Amino acid sequence: MTTQQTRPSGADNPPAPSRPARRRRRLPSPGRTAAILFTMVAAAAVLVPVMWTLSTSLRSPSEAFDLPPHFIPLGFDLTAYREVFVQIDITRLVLNSALVTALIAAGQMLTAAMAGYVFARMRFRGSNLLFALVLATMMVPVQVTIVPVFMLIRGMGLSDTLLALIIPAIPTAFGTFLMRQYFMSLPTDFAEAAEIDGAGPWRTFFSIYLPLSAPGMAIVGILAFNYHWNEFFRPLVLTNSEENFTLPLGLVSLQGHLGTGSISVVLAGVIISMVPALVVFLFGQRYLREGLTAGAGK
Repeated sequence: MTTQQTRPSGADNPPAPSRPARRRRRLPSPGRTAAILFTMVAAAAVLVPVMWTLSTSLRSPSEAFDLPPHFIPLGFDLTAYREVFVQIDITRLVLNSALVTALIAAGQMLTAAMAGYVFARMRFRGSNLLFALVLATMMVPVQVTIVPVFMLIRGMGLSDTLLALIIPAIPTAFGTFLMRQYFMSLPTDFAEAAEIDGAGPWRTFFSIYLPLSAPGMAIVGILAFNYHWNEFFRPLVLTNSEENFTLPLGLVSLQGHLGTGSISVVLAGVIISMVPALVVFLFGQRYLREGLTAGAGK
């Protein structure tokens, strides 16, 4: 006796898959919209003056004073850039600034790493008080200390030299604080393993922690380079002769007597002075990004 098995209706023809529901676009929240608008306004506030400087430097001296001014020059003219090389010895000024800034950045990177490691890993009596005193120096403006620094430099026989700009700028409270925080984010297992292997504090620092601190040192170096490349006040006080002038001091002479110089020539010099800092930032932005995000996932 055979039995027939009945199949449910529609088994041979399964239903067609339904179309996925069309996703509705979610409108950004008011907070996100406000953040985007604020970022756009901040970016415009930073970029528009730079673009205006570049545009004016590419105009002829007569077109620079047109009313109403044109954001885009009518004709690109490189006369202002040629005049920069004629009116000032910009090669010497760039070399002076590069030497001073590079040595300051290298000195701050090394001293900040060493001091930050000591405050982060070595405990001694009065370490917290000493670190607080170091941080307190960040609240003292350079205008307050420039006279004692000048007297010390003159007593050392370094007045009107490039060393007068380099030596006082090497100690950095901000760099010490930054490197201390960076070393505190690194694990202590490496130091314990190195101590078991017989390594002393100096060997542990130079062989293990110094290579690991490269992103943090890159932040210190990039910030020091950008700050001291554009520094004007200390070179104005500590140097007298033109052969020791840095680039910011040399650009002032482009203004002429009582500010009668061409605005196109002045802004052309400003654009030239921006190029090295821009190159340093472009090559160091990866290390800057890694250093700023280091320790976030601790």
